[in-house]
Amino acid sequence: MAKRITIIDGHPDPDSHHFVHALADSYGDGARIAGHEVRRLDIASMHFALIASRNDWEGNPVAPEICDAQDAVRWANHLAIFYPLWLGDVPALLKGFFEQVMRPGFAFRPKGNRLPEKLLRGRSAHLIVTMGMPAIFYRLYYGAHSVKSLERNVLRFVGIRPVHHTLIGNVEGSATERAAWLDEMFGMGEAGA
Repeated sequence: MAKRITIIDGHPDPDSHHFVHALADSYGDGARIAGHEVRRLDIASMHFALIASRNDWEGNPVAPEICDAQDAVRWANHLAIFYPLWLGDVPALLKGFFEQVMRPGFAFRPKGNRLPEKLLRGRSAHLIVTMGMPAIFYRLYYGAHSVKSLERNVLRFVGIRPVHHTLIGNVEGSATERAAWLDEMFGMGEAGA
């Protein structure tokens, strides 16, 4: 069954030599060939202010680029989110993007003292994270803490589940290893995973 997939390329540098961009490209190619509908958001090419106050988040109008991103998230039934691990976490620009997009009224509806209503139910996500260290070290020693935080505190908070993870360590590895990861992303795209 064909899916509607929004790819979020969360690398903040638009330089095409970054492996994250190639992984997102390969995933998108596989998805399109399999008949899935695909939209793509490239964080590096977007221009939006960072949220600096509660009023910015709750009261200020949403910028047109963020409205377009919200439309792409609303349209999708699956999100493929690609980013490099920076200082053990998502890059600041990607965090700022999520703060802008996942606003009250779009992603959730506050309900006083009760848990908010999750407005993005019915969507799944896959986090694909690159890093210089071995992925097993990040998973076992650090507990994959930033991946778990993004899943729990952002995606599940607004109703997106299940959330799967693919951790790609030693990203500066050999051309053979990189080719294998590109092939795997193509297959994930075909499967809509």
